[in-house]
Amino acid sequence: MAAKSESGATPASEATSGQKDSTVTATDGTAQRQIKQRKGQFLIAPRRPQGMQTMGLMPMQFAAVEQALRDSPDIEIIDRVGPKDQVGALGTGSGMREAASVLVARMDESRANTLMLQAQGQLIVERDQALHLLDASFTQPDLVTCSLPNSGAALIADFLVMGSGKPVANAEVYLFGSLLPATGVTDNNGKVRLTLYGETPSSVRRLYVKPKTDYWSFFQEQPDVSDKELNVVGVRALSEWPGLANFPQQQVLGWGQKAMRLDQLPANFRGQGIKIAIIDSGAATSHDDLKKISRGYDIVNKAQSTATWNIDTVGHGSHCAGIIAGADSQSGVRGFAPEAEIHACKLFPGGQVSQLIEALEYCIEKQIDVVNMSLGGAEPSEALEQQLQRARQAGVACIVAAGNSGGAVQYPASSANVLAVAAIGRMNEFPTDSYHAQTITPQIDANGYFSARFSCYGAEVAVCAPGVAITSSVPDNSFAAWDGTSMAAPHVTGLAALILAHHPDFQGGITMRNAERVEHLFQIIKMSCRPIQLGDQRRTGYGLPDVLLALGLVQGRSSMQTLGMPLFGSLNQTLGASIGQGIANLGSVYREAPRQMPQFQGYGMNSIDPYAALLSSMGNYGLTGNYQRSIW
Repeated sequence: MAAKSESGATPASEATSGQKDSTVTATDGTAQRQIKQRKGQFLIAPRRPQGMQTMGLMPMQFAAVEQALRDSPDIEIIDRVGPKDQVGALGTGSGMREAASVLVARMDESRANTLMLQAQGQLIVERDQALHLLDASFTQPDLVTCSLPNSGAALIADFLVMGSGKPVANAEVYLFGSLLPATGVTDNNGKVRLTLYGETPSSVRRLYVKPKTDYWSFFQEQPDVSDKELNVVGVRALSEWPGLANFPQQQVLGWGQKAMRLDQLPANFRGQGIKIAIIDSGAATSHDDLKKISRGYDIVNKAQSTATWNIDTVGHGSHCAGIIAGADSQSGVRGFAPEAEIHACKLFPGGQVSQLIEALEYCIEKQIDVVNMSLGGAEPSEALEQQLQRARQAGVACIVAAGNSGGAVQYPASSANVLAVAAIGRMNEFPTDSYHAQTITPQIDANGYFSARFSCYGAEVAVCAPGVAITSSVPDNSFAAWDGTSMAAPHVTGLAALILAHHPDFQGGITMRNAERVEHLFQIIKMSCRPIQLGDQRRTGYGLPDVLLALGLVQGRSSMQTLGMPLFGSLNQTLGASIGQGIANLGSVYREAPRQMPQFQGYGMNSIDPYAALLSSMGNYGLTGNYQRSIW
């Protein structure tokens, strides 16, 4: 007979031996169950062949596959995402609705592996990964790995957060010692008590205060914290900063918008006629700057209602929406394209890859022009990649935040089918005692720009944009200054909308919704950039896009010209006389590149290949005169 535990219950490991039910009942009536791995959620989709089908295998009929899976007792199909009508199904020219369908199923890991083997390479079977929003969170110190105290001697400290002479409620307060941090939120009187076990006032390392809205954050290394007196922290109102004087009563443009020269754009350039989707946490239409947003789709709560996209419990989507399309009124922050048609696709909290696939399907069906995705963190997904490719082929331009881990560019920003945006900051655009100051890196260019410490980097970065101390709208009707590549991507999304609405190339020949339209848009953005000279192109890509250059309103030097490369105009003339001579001239440029670009001598020509870049650009655009005039 099995031994009993002190509670009188048979140990779960023994009670469940050879049984499917792991629940047992103790003598006191308490239900107990053994912890085990729950069923995983997986994506199942037909793999689109890249070229010829494998010899000996017939194309799989996905409808028959779906039925077989539904009939399987150990597989639960919980959703099917993909085209909802024939227009969506034919959006990529595939001619088959089922070719774009993705099943969402629950099953054991072993069953998923078996299914993958049985499909012989014709099915994608992968985990439905969780996604997260890309705002830059506080960087915690390294934690110890020993046992942590939860009783005994402790540092108990009381804090009062004050701003503009009154208590600040709902401010997050973080106190870091040598072990785990203590966190809390201030009450209506601006007070919070924090307890750090095993710490003393002298072992406290950092204090971070993050007001919910309307104030700058506060950060202090080695704070002088008392455990006997009330610790008062003063935070500054956003309007106390010179660049935000009289804000929000008087409308302003953010420092990032001014850096991209949005403030010099003629008043009639407002993004009219362009559809923008923001795949995020929704958009709070209770905000004065976001009241014009009237379209959206709640993906995460669709079982209850798809109409709750205008409830943003996180605030992240509202912040992005304000940067892109904040209303042009007498107050608040004006966005890049205040007259664009905004669609808020709510994916957070709780978004997964399957739901992102569905959000992109919505964009294809609604013929969205530009999509902003300030999200990521997943491992590369083949099913999602196929959908990103479909979106691009349907003329949907996806602009994605690079990520905030400070490492390699995260997925989906690393996809070849999107435009990845890294984050930069600029000196003197935030108080030195705010947490924004912790994002500064040693490399600062002559204009005060720096690569944000949190920003991901890599060859996939196409451009950089302002992403430190960006002030924008948050629920219900307030403002906050946030950091993140999440804030950088909307700057570029807003610019993309302006280009599509007002650039002459998109008013004439380039009107068909296809991949070429998306590529042309991306190239105009890249070629409008002013290089940010920080010694590492992986952090800044082509540089900071310029609104006036991108719209062809001023003449300027392109990124490639600034790097010492010839204008496409001169190359076009050369090629007009002789293709062979033109290639020879390009070869000469390549051989002379180290001399013309001494800043790259230490990097080696494997990382910067102007010959390949020029050839690629020639192939993409044919060096048309119209393109030359619009960029230069």
